[in-house]
Amino acid sequence: MTIFSILFGIFLFSLLIFIHELGHFAAAKTFGVQVNEFSMFMGPVLWKKQKGETLYSIRLIPIGGFCEMEGENGDSLSPRSFTAAAWWKRLVILVAGPAMNLLAGLLLFFCFFAPQQRYIVPVVVNFEPGSAIAAVGDEAGLKEGDRILEVDGEKIYMYTDFSLILTANADSERNPENRHDLVLLRNGQRLELKNFPMTKQEFQNEDGTTSLRYGFNFGSEERTILSLLKQAWNASLSNVRMVRISLQMLFTGKAGLKDMSGPVGIVQMMTETSARSASLYYAFLNMLSFGGLISVNLGIMNLLPIPALDGGRSVGVVLTALVEGITRKKIDPKYEGYIHGAGMIALFALMGIIMFKDIFVIIKG
Repeated sequence: MTIFSILFGIFLFSLLIFIHELGHFAAAKTFGVQVNEFSMFMGPVLWKKQKGETLYSIRLIPIGGFCEMEGENGDSLSPRSFTAAAWWKRLVILVAGPAMNLLAGLLLFFCFFAPQQRYIVPVVVNFEPGSAIAAVGDEAGLKEGDRILEVDGEKIYMYTDFSLILTANADSERNPENRHDLVLLRNGQRLELKNFPMTKQEFQNEDGTTSLRYGFNFGSEERTILSLLKQAWNASLSNVRMVRISLQMLFTGKAGLKDMSGPVGIVQMMTETSARSASLYYAFLNMLSFGGLISVNLGIMNLLPIPALDGGRSVGVVLTALVEGITRKKIDPKYEGYIHGAGMIALFALMGIIMFKDIFVIIKG
């Protein structure tokens, strides 16, 4: 790992956190909610400046940041406190942070794809000699020119989704023959292939080595402004789906704590991505792509209905508004603050465990 890649990884990750907090800040200011402090990073203050009612600061530890709003935990009587704002304004303020991350992810993917002249698309362009799929295709319908739209009910946004979905759905016990349901687009019409065999074979590479492949190749399309926008959008959707699949693997036990990463692990993966690049230019582009993935992850994870996260707080706002609307009684916001406070403690504990795990992996490696 080079110093440049480490510093750029830290900068990019911190920038994504800053963008998240900027979303909360901008929405709060728009709705007239008092912001006491807007900080980049955490820990002791390195620089600060008071401007109006808000203290702007930069802190020592280059991880995270925060937007501290008046009465955020229900301990203020100010008419401009967070809890005094209308429920829908509070909801917009909370969702604005994750929304900014999703928008930043889209922009980073746009920057990643912009220099490329052509984009690989999930369209079958040819079959490899000796491919078992080519033989089946003559009978069952997979042919050159087919665009693969879905695999096992999952949409194929990017060509990389094809292998991802097949790998995620691999089950040697329930599906030993590796048969999958495909939806194709052929001559403008949708076509379904049920229980189609998708088993990897060993093929020889140009350099004399061999590798396992499915037996066909995808084509490409020329870059246009429309295809560029579509690539960036599809990459964002693909990464949103990847978050969902990762969560499913966690809940089903296919993945565990060892597969999770915190800020330290994320920066390490960024720097490893940079180190594997052929040049500084490609390292920069790959870091942008990885940054897009992390930004989308931050946006989606923060929308989960977990106490202390924006999603959990948003659910609390909606439920509180419903209860107050039915009972016509104001609920003391401190109770919701207790719930999110407990969730924050649990979240920090989990982050601490993951951070030490990431550090141990780096030292051991």
